[in-house]
Amino acid sequence: MDIFSFISLFGGLALFLYGMSLMSQGLEKLAGGKLEGILKKMTSNPVKSLFLGIGITAVIQSSSAVTVMLVGLVNSGIMQLSGTVGVIMGSNIGTTVTAWILSLVGIESNNVWIKLLKPESFSPILALIGIILMMSSKTSKKKDIGSIMIGFAILMYGMDFMSDSVSPLADMPEFTSMLTAFTNPLLGILTGLVLTAVIQSSSASVGILQALTLTGGISYGMAIPIIMGQNIGTCVTALISSIGVNKNAKRVAVIHIAFNLLGTAVCLLLYFVLHFLVDLSFIEQAISPVGVAVVHSIFNITTTVLLLPFSKQLVKLAEGTIKTEPEKEIAFLDERLLKTPSIALQECNHITTDMAYVSKQSMMDAMDLLFSYNEKKAAGVKDLEGEVDIYEDRLGSYLVKLSGYDLSDTDSKQISKLLHTIGDFERISDHAVNVMQAAKEIEEKKAPLSPEGLAEIKVATAAIREIMEIAIKAFDENNLELAYRVEPLEQVVDGIIEGIKLNHINRLQAGKCTIQQGFVLSDILTNYERVSDHCSNIAVAMIELSKSAFDTHEYLDKLKTMDDPEFRKMFTEYKKKYAI
Repeated sequence: MDIFSFISLFGGLALFLYGMSLMSQGLEKLAGGKLEGILKKMTSNPVKSLFLGIGITAVIQSSSAVTVMLVGLVNSGIMQLSGTVGVIMGSNIGTTVTAWILSLVGIESNNVWIKLLKPESFSPILALIGIILMMSSKTSKKKDIGSIMIGFAILMYGMDFMSDSVSPLADMPEFTSMLTAFTNPLLGILTGLVLTAVIQSSSASVGILQALTLTGGISYGMAIPIIMGQNIGTCVTALISSIGVNKNAKRVAVIHIAFNLLGTAVCLLLYFVLHFLVDLSFIEQAISPVGVAVVHSIFNITTTVLLLPFSKQLVKLAEGTIKTEPEKEIAFLDERLLKTPSIALQECNHITTDMAYVSKQSMMDAMDLLFSYNEKKAAGVKDLEGEVDIYEDRLGSYLVKLSGYDLSDTDSKQISKLLHTIGDFERISDHAVNVMQAAKEIEEKKAPLSPEGLAEIKVATAAIREIMEIAIKAFDENNLELAYRVEPLEQVVDGIIEGIKLNHINRLQAGKCTIQQGFVLSDILTNYERVSDHCSNIAVAMIELSKSAFDTHEYLDKLKTMDDPEFRKMFTEYKKKYAI
């Protein structure tokens, strides 16, 4: 074995890791936000969480990525600590899928159908189909499928490179003598741990072990402890990801480490006891890639079966290890979620919806103050506006970072929608503060609006309440039918405000209102009009982006001509409902 064998080995490892990364990204993009939705629904009990962990890890082909994602979700306050236990256990089982795929490398047969199962036979076909899909497809879904196929082909070629590079070791007596050191189980565990910790991928380290088994020099007795160590080594990624997060998120890493350490300790004890009581003659036999996959699966399934009933105890252990209670604050997204962009985007959408409802509440409370002033509620409006400002600042920064990642067309449009709308939600809360200050001025100066003016403001307030309800519900539910109802009502609100202003001038001339009352009324109406405009912006962003376009002026110009009979019908209904 010469220097070129080592170059091939490391080159094969590089191809393997790149192929796995490419395949994982493609699978994750193809699954999109479905992963996040399933994650929230199925973490209600450990058994559901277990199958969820198996499924997600089988899809994105990385238990480390799943654990990092869990740390991010818990750190953001999106997920409870107890819901992560089953997912972590399931991810260990899910990662064995990779080992089974890689075991195809060791297939030996002259049968044409069996030979087709060998990676060197079908990988070129997959690569060809994949590149055709990537270069000729117009839809992101087909391109993602192509990316998955190419990633898988590269992964298998990397495995083949590694296998070929280590094949000369079979004839080297030095290699055989070196392997005798691995008959010590503790040294084998340490080797698996260090190898996995260095390359931060248990799938890759298992792949290297499977490549080495093709030399015929690795026995079951050597491989079993190494596989155990590999499961501990994969915890390093979770440990690194827990740096700088809140206490609850650190507990996720503690659960992951505790599960793998306890599982290894129990399985190692069972291994020794069985070896002592029963003659395990097979442990001296050479292990194959399939044998590695079998041992890997048995180990992870056994540890899960043994420890799943003690899920609550694992949570208590984590809470006992990290004792300080996490600080309560507004939940915000963790940058670790950027490793799975579609999930990060779905959480951005949820948090933007939370922002929308906080913004709406601030305006609702501010309008209440016009009719019944309360100092405590006025202070609350100011607090809500501050909260919305934080939402805008952090969400905006996060979305800009997220937009730099490789996203599907659907996800890119979703980011555009969020970036267009968070500013509107923030401005609504600003107008709420302005309305609150107008109410405060009325209270402090003892200058209430005239009965006629107050009655008209009540009509305008009712219209503003409805337009906010429609716009925010449409955004929350992504309901385009509701979004189409916003603009007719916005046009009616504009008419109401113009009507109130004209009526006020008439009352002023008749001596029924004062100029001071006029200033306050004008402030209220200006802010109402702006809120109505922002609701229109939100609805238009939804409608235009659903058409893969964003030309607000063209869309509004078409509506204002009243050529659309449906628009005209809704406009007439709202005009009748909110007549002054």
